[in-house]
Amino acid sequence: MLIAPGEYRYEIRREGAILAVEEERYGAGVISGARRTIDGANLHEVEASLDANDNVKRVNVRYNRGLFKRSAVYEAAGETLRGSVSAVASHNEVVVALGRFREIDADLVLFRALILAHVRARGQTHWTGRVAMIDPGTLVAAALKQNCRRHDEAGLRWAWEARMGDAEEIELDYAGRITRQRDSWGVEKVLVDFVAPKP
Repeated sequence: MLIAPGEYRYEIRREGAILAVEEERYGAGVISGARRTIDGANLHEVEASLDANDNVKRVNVRYNRGLFKRSAVYEAAGETLRGSVSAVASHNEVVVALGRFREIDADLVLFRALILAHVRARGQTHWTGRVAMIDPGTLVAAALKQNCRRHDEAGLRWAWEARMGDAEEIELDYAGRITRQRDSWGVEKVLVDFVAPKP
């Protein structure tokens, strides 16, 4: 596995205040997790299956806000990500071109960790590529050009640009876990708990 398997808990903070909590799991062939705002009003849930190379091959996403619910199912097939988004009275088909390395991000920390693990496994100190991003509010996927670059010799500090002008700082530990992620708006995602799987 490219990153440490187990259960992760991240707190999302701004100026010390906790905005939301992400609880995620990475294991053989699967990433799953949920992000809840601290007031309980918003819920973002993801379950993804991975292939033998730890690339996302299928992903189910759900978003709840009060009585409003939206869900989506996507599958990577060849050079495209195909899926459908369902809401109260609508159903939309979505087709997005995948990048060279078929990276998909469903807006949980572990997806960013997995993309970065692929970059590190290829021995790259910087990378630019297309990522199929699933918007956490609309659940609609779009192909976005992203880039990252290494900031230290150990490969534990990285700068990431998910969108033009949106700079992020990412810190890893030696097991490949993201321990801290901070964006240009001052929002931090901090690893506060990790539980390894039982032997």
